[in-house]
Amino acid sequence: MKLATEISGPIAVVGDLHGQVDKLGVVLDAIQDAPQFDDRWVVFVGDFVDRGPDTKACLDMVLEFMDYHPKTTAVAGNHDFAMCSSLGLIPTPEYSNWAGRWLDHYDSQTTFRSYGVEFGDLAGLAAAMPLQHKKFLASLPWVVEHPYTIIVHAGMDPLTPTDMQLKILRQRDFSLNRPQWLCEKKYADDGVPEDTAKTVVSGHVWMPRVTYRRQRILCDTTGGLEGNLSAVLLPELQVVDSGNSSFPIQQSPQPAPRSSGPKPPAAGSWWKFW
Repeated sequence: MKLATEISGPIAVVGDLHGQVDKLGVVLDAIQDAPQFDDRWVVFVGDFVDRGPDTKACLDMVLEFMDYHPKTTAVAGNHDFAMCSSLGLIPTPEYSNWAGRWLDHYDSQTTFRSYGVEFGDLAGLAAAMPLQHKKFLASLPWVVEHPYTIIVHAGMDPLTPTDMQLKILRQRDFSLNRPQWLCEKKYADDGVPEDTAKTVVSGHVWMPRVTYRRQRILCDTTGGLEGNLSAVLLPELQVVDSGNSSFPIQQSPQPAPRSSGPKPPAAGSWWKFW
């Protein structure tokens, strides 16, 4: 399976899903009701699995929606990466011990449960997962690029040139022990590299509402545990969420600089696509 990594035109970036299938249905319904749906790219910002109630049903819905709306793509989250590494779906270094990390620290119990497999039975989970689920998760790109936007799960290193980071992101360097663009939480507080004029959109770190700062948008508003799932419509700077709300993004203040780091510059008829 090959997902688009270069897109243009209006977009809707959907925050971390974490198996929250009911919330996802409401958000997809709202995106379909938004202007320019036929021309709008829908981009999932990663973390499809773990924590939430039903990873399997969530992936079923995403794949069904992709069939219905071909202008749909996604990036990998750290939870997706950990799961794929644990199941041998992507070639990560053995010393990284992703299976141990995933089972111990990623709230993956709900993922096993959704496939009807006992927690910790990696071979059983790999056998129970539909082939399309495995192909989708294993093929997730690390970045989606738009003329005005870079979409990556955790964010970008503000101290490293953009082209250098994009080269690694485009090729998905699986030799890395812990890809920072999927895993690094401090990027939520950071700005963007000085040599880019684009806005970086990410999830990964839970925010009480969509956060918009200069050249940064953070859109994980559930953490897989509570709150409404959000999608950001661009270029409108509009949010739709699973609480059936629609509102403009409010500019948020820059976070205070850290001493040890750089100064940071109800559901509805949601099965429409069936």
